[in-house]
Amino acid sequence: MGERPRFDEAPPADAIDFAPGQPSADLIPLNALRAASARYFEQAHALELNYGEKPGDFRFRRALAQFLERQSGHSTDPEGLFLSGGNSQGLNFVCQQFSQPGDVVLVEDPTFYLAFDVFRDHGLRVVPVALDGTGFNLDALEAAIKTHRPRMVYTIPSFQNPTGQTLSLEKREQLVALSREHDFLVVADEVYQLLWGHEPAPPSLGSMSGQGHVIALGSFSKIIAPGLRLGWLQTDPDRARRMSGAGFIRSGGNVNHLTSHWVRELLLDGQLDRNLPNLRTAYQRRNDALCAALAADCASSLSWSQPAGGYFVWAKLRHGSRARDLLPLARAAGTGFIAGDRCSPGHGFDSHLRLSFAHYEPDKLAAGVARLARVLDDPP
Repeated sequence: MGERPRFDEAPPADAIDFAPGQPSADLIPLNALRAASARYFEQAHALELNYGEKPGDFRFRRALAQFLERQSGHSTDPEGLFLSGGNSQGLNFVCQQFSQPGDVVLVEDPTFYLAFDVFRDHGLRVVPVALDGTGFNLDALEAAIKTHRPRMVYTIPSFQNPTGQTLSLEKREQLVALSREHDFLVVADEVYQLLWGHEPAPPSLGSMSGQGHVIALGSFSKIIAPGLRLGWLQTDPDRARRMSGAGFIRSGGNVNHLTSHWVRELLLDGQLDRNLPNLRTAYQRRNDALCAALAADCASSLSWSQPAGGYFVWAKLRHGSRARDLLPLARAAGTGFIAGDRCSPGHGFDSHLRLSFAHYEPDKLAAGVARLARVLDDPP
């Protein structure tokens, strides 16, 4: 055996840390990827390892469009798909192409905390908008649009990170209509769209890209493996063609050409379609296990709502302590979480915790909650 693999922010080997929003090793289809890459190289043409097409190999985009149609039931135009180097690179690329320093981006409050770094890198002004249980509070959103005239509205519409909320179909349609009326770009982070539990999420905003100003971000990080660094942007064909004119795309071609060939093999042989139900079942079991353990051990110290999919449970401390103050104690107890104020542009939600159920099997989740409960029962 070689050295233990390392990844950034990996918890110690003996910890059960609820912070990492990453799949566990048993959910990464290593053998399927190994077979897919072998099949590809058995028949590959040398020129397929050239720069490729700017928006991504058309065969890959066609296979991806067919996959998205099978999963959603909505027609998908391959010409509106643009290969990305994963969700974060996709978000960075959208900011680079469609915003200027000083522009306003409206975001859900709370939201994915690492998106703030991307917006900051591009000099954008981040303005928070409250959630109300089914995504954006529409009254607050419309008021913010009229006040700030945003260039972009960033949303995680399905099983939101960190709250687990899902934007209703009515609100999705209203958001797209508002994008036309007020001429802003909806940037929909849809990495959890396919990771529903018992019932599918409403139709993706990507499927509505022909109805308004929409770019949806998709990724194979959550449904195959993060290390692929492969995702896609779904928008209208005109906007996709505009993205093909970016300087670094014109110079270097699309961003992850080789990996897209391997993933195309998984799409064409149906491997990804067959594996998605297994993923959904595994994550629902973990979701149930985490919430059951919280109910057994933490009901007196935490309140929460069980999400209908995704990766995260958003919990609130009943005794009013700051979650950040509990982190050192949690780490000493062999566990951890993301403090809620890290997820808020205004550093609100300081009594909240983001708990991920993605990285551990049910028995480990229960053991981690027992460790967390000892910390919460004796707050500073």
